[in-house]
Amino acid sequence: MTTDYRIERDSMGALEVPADALWGAQTQRAVTNFPVSGLRMPRQFIRALGLIKWAAASVNHDLGLLSEDMANAVESAALEVADGRHDKHFPIDVFQTGSGTSSNMNANEVIANLASRKAGQTIHANDHVNMGQSSNDVIPSAIHVSAALSLTESLLPALKHLTGVMETRADELSGIAKTGRTHLMDAMPLRFDQELSGWAAQIGADYQRVAGVLSRLSGLAQGGTAVGTGINAHPEFGVRIAACLSERTDIAFRPADSYFEALSCQDTAVELSGQLKTTAVSLMKIANDLRWMNSGPLAGLGELKLPALQPGSSIMPGKVNPVIPESAAMAATQVIGNDTAIAVAGQSGNFQLNVMLPVIAHNLLQSIELLANSAKLLADEAIAGFSVNESHIQAALQRNPILVTALNPVIGYDKAAAIAKRAYQEGRPIIDVAAEETDLSREKLESLLNPSELTRGGIRG
Repeated sequence: MTTDYRIERDSMGALEVPADALWGAQTQRAVTNFPVSGLRMPRQFIRALGLIKWAAASVNHDLGLLSEDMANAVESAALEVADGRHDKHFPIDVFQTGSGTSSNMNANEVIANLASRKAGQTIHANDHVNMGQSSNDVIPSAIHVSAALSLTESLLPALKHLTGVMETRADELSGIAKTGRTHLMDAMPLRFDQELSGWAAQIGADYQRVAGVLSRLSGLAQGGTAVGTGINAHPEFGVRIAACLSERTDIAFRPADSYFEALSCQDTAVELSGQLKTTAVSLMKIANDLRWMNSGPLAGLGELKLPALQPGSSIMPGKVNPVIPESAAMAATQVIGNDTAIAVAGQSGNFQLNVMLPVIAHNLLQSIELLANSAKLLADEAIAGFSVNESHIQAALQRNPILVTALNPVIGYDKAAAIAKRAYQEGRPIIDVAAEETDLSREKLESLLNPSELTRGGIRG
């Protein structure tokens, strides 16, 4: 931006705006009023605003309310905004007026300025670009549109990809048994494919939970205008704009079942955030499992080796850390925090309008982005490429005193416990101690204590 200024006016009077800024007076007032965080509204949110303004111009022209030349100019400018060509002209802080009016007017002013140049005539930010709309229905609609697009284009494909990588690795590692752990203590054995199948089932369930919100996310507030009554909007506006957005995005948008509900609360955003939090919990569990299994290489579990991506220490040469699982765990932590912020913001539906819409939009879209990127990184940079330390795993498995559990039906719990205790104290394999403490033949013991046989059962068994 230059330091030259021009004079813009709104209902409150005149003020200076940077000469090369596409925005107008109301945006400039918001820039002045909210120097809070330096955080701007997310790209996907601006994209959704552009799409809504494009659809509104198209619908208003079809309804005979906006001339063809004006409509064409607004549509073209709005699509440029949706495509990200003018993001630097959206300077308003996330922590602004709670309705998001500043962001709505930012979009109106930028699009009006661009459209006026295209049409060679004055196109008004309120009268033309904002025709049939209010910030009170545009911003809730933009939250739903941007979240739905982010889910379908980013998060859901990423979760599906992660599940597929887990299933592929499960097939590759199906013959390797390892020590199971409960309470971080040795437990009965299981196979790598069984452990991975548990992870895949977790992520698969997360996919279904998140996808299940789409049917409610597709309901749009657009058409409700100021308080849900639809004042100043054509009666068909809501239905037509949803159809227009559906055709362009391939998402089945529709008018909200109740405009009064769609404006006054953000329960669907709160619901989606809760499912994102569940997904974050799943990713953190898996990330931490990978960290534990990778720990070592000598003094930890050392069951697997994650791909070496970067030096792990500025002072300890040769150290390599599990950086991808650590990154995923931090992203999950942020998502969990975002959910708390969204839940608190969701309570701010005062009478006919929620007044924390921008912070809901910011946190919701950030959570989706963090989870999508983390899921892809976990899949491609950690799970797809880890190697298994099979000799170390088998050595530990053979000495696992908990294998004695398989003898319970034959010799009883108390006798089995005594064998396990002695084997642990003497550091000897269970089979050797059991051969001394029971009348069972070596052949019978080998059959009963075969780790691979003990892993039969479970989903993939």
